[in-house]
Amino acid sequence: MSDTLEPRHNHLLAALPADIWQRWAPLLEPIDLPLGTVVQESEARMSHVIFPTTAIVSLLYVMENGASAEIGVVGFEGVVGISLFMGGETTPSRAVVQSAGKAWRMRAADLKVEFNSALPVMHLLLRYTQALITQMAQTAVCNRHHSLDQQLCRWLLLSLDRLEGTDLVMTQELIANMLGVRREGVTEAALKLQTLGLIRYARGHIKVLDRPGLEARTCECYAVVKQEYDRLLPARTAI
Repeated sequence: MSDTLEPRHNHLLAALPADIWQRWAPLLEPIDLPLGTVVQESEARMSHVIFPTTAIVSLLYVMENGASAEIGVVGFEGVVGISLFMGGETTPSRAVVQSAGKAWRMRAADLKVEFNSALPVMHLLLRYTQALITQMAQTAVCNRHHSLDQQLCRWLLLSLDRLEGTDLVMTQELIANMLGVRREGVTEAALKLQTLGLIRYARGHIKVLDRPGLEARTCECYAVVKQEYDRLLPARTAI
C-alpha cells in the first residue's frame, strides 16, 4: 500500500500509541473525497469522523444569503468532526472538500468510546482542537486587518502544508468563496503574485514557484498558526 493511502499518513493516526493503533486499525474505512463534496452540513450530526490523508477539507461559515467564508482548513494533520468528541454533536459550519483526495473514516460512536476511555486519545485530540481554534481565531483577525494578497498568501501556504507537492487545483470562484471576497479581487491578487514570480496561475491550476517569497509577503498570521500546530502536535512517526 502506498504511503499516501496508508491511514497513518494522517498525522493524528500516526501519533497513536501501538496498543491503541491495533484497536483502531479495524475500525477505519478508506473513502474518496471528490472536489466540492460536503462532508459535514451545518447543524447536521455526522455519522463518522474523517481523517484526511491526501484530501484537504475547508470549514466554511455560510450566511443566510448564501455568502460564505473559510474559518479553518483540515488536511493530513487533523480530523473533521471535532464537535462529536467535544460534546456539541453539531456545528454551524459546513465542511467542504477543497482539494480532492483520500481519507479514512471512523464511526462517531467508536471514536467517542476511545475519547472517553483512552487518555492518550483524549489528550491528542484536545491538543489538535486547540491548534484548530488558533487557526480559526487567526483567520478572523487576518480577514479583518490584512490585505487580500496577504490573505491569499496565507491561504496558499496553509494549503501547501497539507499537500505533498507545490500544485493546487483551485478555481478563482472557489478561492473567492473561501476568502469571502469577490472573484475580481482574487483575480487581481493572483495576478499580482504571478507578476512577482511567486506563483503561476492558469485555468484553475496554481503552481507555487517561490515558497520563501510567499512566506516573506504574507502577514504574521501564517507563522502564528504554524508555530501553534508544531508546538501542540507531535511530529509524524515513521510508518
